[in-house]
This record gives sequence, structure tokens and C-alpha cells, in this order.
Amino acid sequence: MTLTPDRKAELRERYLRVDTANVADVLDELGHPDYGLSSAFWPIKETQNKLAGWAYTLRGQMTPYPGSGDPAKMRAVAGLEPGDISVWSGGGAEGVCFFGELIARGMQHRGCAGSLIDGGIRDILWITQMNFPVFTRYRTPVQSIGRWGVNAHQVPVYLPGATAERVTVRPGDFILADFDGAIVIPYELVETVLERAEALTRREVAIRADLDSGLSLPDVLEKYGHV
Repeated sequence: MTLTPDRKAELRERYLRVDTANVADVLDELGHPDYGLSSAFWPIKETQNKLAGWAYTLRGQMTPYPGSGDPAKMRAVAGLEPGDISVWSGGGAEGVCFFGELIARGMQHRGCAGSLIDGGIRDILWITQMNFPVFTRYRTPVQSIGRWGVNAHQVPVYLPGATAERVTVRPGDFILADFDGAIVIPYELVETVLERAEALTRREVAIRADLDSGLSLPDVLEKYGHV
């Protein structure tokens, strides 16, 4: 399945109108129960927008190296396209930040829609003012230069899961994160999951309206079934 840029943008806008909870329910129904990510991922700004977009993966490791920068990181982020989510993997509890304000600004100017980081972040105050959604594992003022470096990009990576130890994220998979957490939608299921999640969302809207109009919960469950 190859999606045009316009189609990818359309799907992303529609995903912004559904919740991770409904997406998780749909994946369960389709027999894919282990795509939820660890609850250790948290939004750096509680009122930030949803994180939604196409996974652009970066993999790194703790390793000492000389110099004042990480050229591999700069080459990697140069490939980001509009609607991408930069997904950072590698040593999630090692205590250094994977990026800060300046690289976030550079990614945003390329059209990057946010970041999902199995690691650390700094310059949080500035990034929250950019309206750039970020879910991360921890915060730290300690930079990665000389300590942690990118060793590959646009390859499958592992992230810690909610119901499985690891969740594989491939380039082009879809990432959705909101107040309930983060989840991965495999590329080949993106359209099917979205259509079902939209239908579930419409049903929930009708249920809320019935409850608000005075219908009892047992009557609602009899009318709509379990949601």
C-alpha cells in the first residue's frame, strides 16, 4: 500500500479526531492487542495537542565519542517530511537528553508533527511554547553530545510496551498519543483501524447524548451494546 502525500495528510487529520482508547479497542477486535506503549511516556505539556503522524525512526546508543556534535543525528533529521513523527529509540533510562529546543525547531520547520522519545528531553519550557507535541520518558539537563549518538535511522526500532515488553515501530507506521497514552498502528492497518475508530467515536457521541437526555445506563447498554 502506497499513500500519496495528500492521502497521508488526510488520514492524519482524521486520526486527530479519534482517541487512543478507541484505537486500542479496535486493534483488540482485529487481533492485535499489544501495540499500546508504556505508560512511562508522558506529554511534556498537559494541555498540548495530540501527537499524531507517521513514524520516522531514529535509533541510538550510549557510546563515548569525541567532538562537539553528532553528525549522524543531523543527517537523520534532515530526512523528516511533513506529518512525520520523529520516533527516538535507544537506552531509554540512560539519563541524557536526546534533543532540545534547537533541534525541535529545526524538525518543526521541516513539517515534523511532534516527537516520541524513549529517552530524555531538555529545554522543555521553550519547546512547550512552540506548540510542538512531545511524549518522552524523562527530563534531564544533561546533553547527549559525547555520550549518546544516533547509529541508524528509518529502521525498525523497539519501544517499551504496555502489555508486551517491546513494541516494534517501523518507518511509516502511525503514532497516536493523547491524555490516555500512546499507541502504534501498523502501516497496513492504518485505514481499517481509522474507519472502525471513527464509527466507534460516532456511537459514543450518540451514547453521551442519550445519557445527557436522561436515558439510564442499562437502557443505553441495551440499545448500543458494550462500548
